[in-house]
Amino acid sequence: MNKFEALGFSNAIVKAVTELGFENPTPIQEKVIPVLLEGNTDLVALAQTGTGKTAAFGLPLTHLVDFTSRDTQAVIICPTRELCMQITRDLQSYTKYIDGANIVAIYGGASIDNQSRDIKRGAQIVVATPGRLCDMIDRRRVNFSNVRFAVLDEADEMLNMGFKEDLDTILSETPEEKNTWLFSATMPDEVLRISKNYMEKPVEITAGTKNSGNENIEHIYYVVQARDKYAALKRIADSNPDIFAIVFCRTRIETQEIADALIKDGYGADSLHGDLSQQQRDHVMKRYRARSLQMLVATDVAARGIDVNDVTHVINYNLPDEIENYTHRSGRTARAGKTGVSICIINMKEVGKIRIIERIIKKKFTQGTIPTGFEACEKQLFSLVKKIHNVEVNESAIESYLPKIYDELKDLTREDIIKRFVSTEFNRFLDYYKNAPDLNANASRDRERSTPGITKLFINLGELDQLDRNTLKEYISEVSGVDLNMITNVEVKSSFSFIEVKSEAAEIIQGTFKNARYNNRNVRIESRGGSGGGGKSRGGYEGGGNRRSFGGGERRGGGNSYGGGDRRSFGGNRGGGYGEKKSYEKKSYSDRSDRGERKDFGGDKKKSYSSSESSSSYSGGGDRKSNFSREKRPRKKMD
Repeated sequence: MNKFEALGFSNAIVKAVTELGFENPTPIQEKVIPVLLEGNTDLVALAQTGTGKTAAFGLPLTHLVDFTSRDTQAVIICPTRELCMQITRDLQSYTKYIDGANIVAIYGGASIDNQSRDIKRGAQIVVATPGRLCDMIDRRRVNFSNVRFAVLDEADEMLNMGFKEDLDTILSETPEEKNTWLFSATMPDEVLRISKNYMEKPVEITAGTKNSGNENIEHIYYVVQARDKYAALKRIADSNPDIFAIVFCRTRIETQEIADALIKDGYGADSLHGDLSQQQRDHVMKRYRARSLQMLVATDVAARGIDVNDVTHVINYNLPDEIENYTHRSGRTARAGKTGVSICIINMKEVGKIRIIERIIKKKFTQGTIPTGFEACEKQLFSLVKKIHNVEVNESAIESYLPKIYDELKDLTREDIIKRFVSTEFNRFLDYYKNAPDLNANASRDRERSTPGITKLFINLGELDQLDRNTLKEYISEVSGVDLNMITNVEVKSSFSFIEVKSEAAEIIQGTFKNARYNNRNVRIESRGGSGGGGKSRGGYEGGGNRRSFGGGERRGGGNSYGGGDRRSFGGNRGGGYGEKKSYEKKSYSDRSDRGERKDFGGDKKKSYSSSESSSSYSGGGDRKSNFSREKRPRKKMD
């Protein structure tokens, strides 16, 4: 007998889940389902992403709802449209054999009129994102007077995204005597408060340890120089030929840049971020689920709700701004009892952050070594040989071509044929990795010191000036007149940047920038070994010198994000910019283009730092442009 039948589900539900391949409940399902089936209880359930939470609340919900009625009896609230659509698909599959069942998804980016019509036809269960649902409440398009069940899925993430007011609005529209079920991967203070405000003596169930990570995930970090991050990402991908990964970046701009670079370098990649239309997002996810893409490059917000099986790697190109988000990121792999790898690409100054994450998720990280060029080639070679060995031969289709093939290859030995056939696919890797450097941090520093003909310069412009690597490089070339090829590397920080140039161009650049101004302030370019360089500043920034030496002002902060510390910056009078904060992204002024308003430290002006417009090749869709809007947008309307 199917174990779901033993739990007490109807024959229609058991038949549906059996077709889906459900045989044994997961640990969270075993604990939650019997409690919910008893009815009339509030619940707080803690479990990691990918452990079967949707079925844990979805199956009891489909069992308890009266599908002979057209009233809306349950509302499920989740943070993103992807998760909203995924939950809706799952519930529709559970109710496949239940007559009259109507589950409707409500989310931004789709026609609100069509969604309203779907509800009017009699939606017993509504699955919604907070922003769109509040909009429909304002327009009186929904009636929650008969709601018996309210489910908050990924509650920690909704609160982290600033949806508390929306949740208050939605829940105030429902009857007080309803049951509220809260599901979350972590239990920060905000989730504890919501359980006290909206629930009465809730049953608390935990699968695993609070705030801990999935037991089946291996956590690895690689320490590289900032300039080598992208090369390290490619080396990791090349060393795992069967990689099927999600690469997390902090900002929309960086997400687009990394995806564009990977596409240009021949990898199957695409981006997922908040500037894409719903149609574009659906197209990208369709390609990713079909495994037409090796790597999906995404922001934290855009990746919420991605439910894709067999993701082999999660790669943190940047550590998350909120430490709790590491749990959500890593939970994209090792789903449904499978194993996976979570990788962090960090610099030396971020090792301390790894230790903090270890303490929170109660998992030990392994420091890995970036594979050498030879090792990457070896992995690719044997992957190719394995594919050749296992390829299925269509004898009837190829038979008519074989005589000409044999004739063409008659002067080659068996060994020659093997070598040449493998080389047709393998030569590009050999060429790329010929004399490939060691990317590990210590080797990178040695290489940097020994690189002849390269001078490292400091400039007091950075992300706060709405510049990225490409625009800063173009600006320097335009002002100095040196060719773009003379600028070998650009490393953009928040308020300053490092530029590596060929030594013959260094004096020209420094000379032409003596009286340069950018946005009505003086621009300074100095050699790394000059007054602006020479070792590490108090804040630990390599090459920074005294970090208060540029512009006379100071910017204090650091707060408690990853341990924080006192931070002081270059440029202008920027006092009071950071203040006392709890986390990197949520409270500090690192790039927050995914989550709304950002503040410029020069005076009282407010700006958005998402300044550039980039485009990438978009398979099957023509040119796709990512418009990085400069307009202020409230965080809570991100769905």
